[in-house]
Amino acid sequence: MRSLIRPLAAALVLTAGPAAAQDRIPSHCIALAQGPEVIHKARFGAPLDPDRVRISYVDHATFVIETSGGLVAATDYTGWLGPADPLPDVVTMNNAHHTHWTAVPDPRIPHVQRGWDQGQGPADHRLDLGEMLLRNAPTDVRAAWGEGARTNGNSIFVFEVAGLCIGHLGHLHHEPTPEQYAAIGRLDVVMVPVGGGDTMSTEAMSRVVSRLRSSVVLPMHWFSGASLDEFLDEMAGAFQIVRLEDSALELDLASLPGRPTIMVLEPALIE
Repeated sequence: MRSLIRPLAAALVLTAGPAAAQDRIPSHCIALAQGPEVIHKARFGAPLDPDRVRISYVDHATFVIETSGGLVAATDYTGWLGPADPLPDVVTMNNAHHTHWTAVPDPRIPHVQRGWDQGQGPADHRLDLGEMLLRNAPTDVRAAWGEGARTNGNSIFVFEVAGLCIGHLGHLHHEPTPEQYAAIGRLDVVMVPVGGGDTMSTEAMSRVVSRLRSSVVLPMHWFSGASLDEFLDEMAGAFQIVRLEDSALELDLASLPGRPTIMVLEPALIE
């Protein structure tokens, strides 16, 4: 895969206020992605072309997605993204677990999306922010102390933006059912927990990734290099593997790799 690295323009600091609404480029969640190239190497707050998004891996299961219009979304938000302390426009929290959520999100955040059943049935989110559409597909999680499963205790969140479908599997504990796969739809980019026993075995997660067949796979939720390497070994051959040695990349629909590619980002707080 040939990669293009764009020099960055002078860094711009995003304002804390809500981003201006923009028209969303239609996504193709069920269509196969095409295109031979991926643009990467970028930093939070730098300007983006209208058809491009920036994804930064912050820590554990937390990613930040930036749009050209200035929208900032944070996944599995735990309350802090780093010394720069950017204020997201929307945060998702897949699971009520201390490494995946906060009980006291900053009240200035306009949209806080919790992904578990809070006693009123499965979480059901469809948030249209103009430039970005956010939706979810509920899944179950294992209960504590061997008490079976917590039905609808997790959500897979999908961000439709810049023509891309970007999915975050959250704290996924089981292989999705056919109905859940249908609700997820085609994902161009998927963020995948590869920590092993805390979520699913790397073998089972490999089956999920192979079924989704996303163009770009971003491993997350790994506690040491051992589980990450085990996952990469499982996927070698079927997927291309690229270690970017960076915490962020930029993507657009036209530049997705033609062959499914696992891109290993190194987590880094936003400074």
